[in-house]
Amino acid sequence: MPKLKPPFRLNVPMVLTWMRIGMMPLVMALFYVPTSWLSTHTINQLTCVLFCVASLTDALDGYLARRYHGWATRMGAFLDPVADKLLVAMSLVALVWLGRLDALWAVIIISREITVSALREWMAKIGESGLVKVNIFGKIKTIAQMTAIPCLLWWDPLTIATPFFTGDVNVAAIGTVLIIVAAVLTIYSMAVYLYASRKAFDDPHVEDDVNE
Repeated sequence: MPKLKPPFRLNVPMVLTWMRIGMMPLVMALFYVPTSWLSTHTINQLTCVLFCVASLTDALDGYLARRYHGWATRMGAFLDPVADKLLVAMSLVALVWLGRLDALWAVIIISREITVSALREWMAKIGESGLVKVNIFGKIKTIAQMTAIPCLLWWDPLTIATPFFTGDVNVAAIGTVLIIVAAVLTIYSMAVYLYASRKAFDDPHVEDDVNE
């Protein structure tokens, strides 16, 4: 499908990316608001909504950059994954600080992101970036992770009433289970990437290629 001509000159994907980056300190700042100003439940709701909005801008800016000619830029290609990783890392740190997440799971997920980012940069330098494309395990990990974090930010039980179920849903427990699933998958997907890249590390000519 050919790219469309943008309806206006403003580079919307870049604006959305910068908005996502700007939302991160706002999410953190909300947890410092005195409970005399906002209740803990209200703060939980606001941080959850902000995280979800930020996550939606990630999907939207990527779609727009692919859809409209001239909206995919090098700066956007650089900032987009950086914004995503900062959003997740800062949210995980906040959840550990709040006592809602064991530091072990946060360390595993953040360490994996750093490792895989470094690996992709290395593979791009030697012209083998195709070996570390996103795999199915990485996609499932992302889904579990991006569902778990809003649940842990919300934290409070959610009362629902449907023809099939009426009662309180333990949102915190759902988030905890999903973040553990994400942590396990993050280790496995990293192992898959490293295994796919093993020959590049054994290639005696790689160092010469990088130094040229």
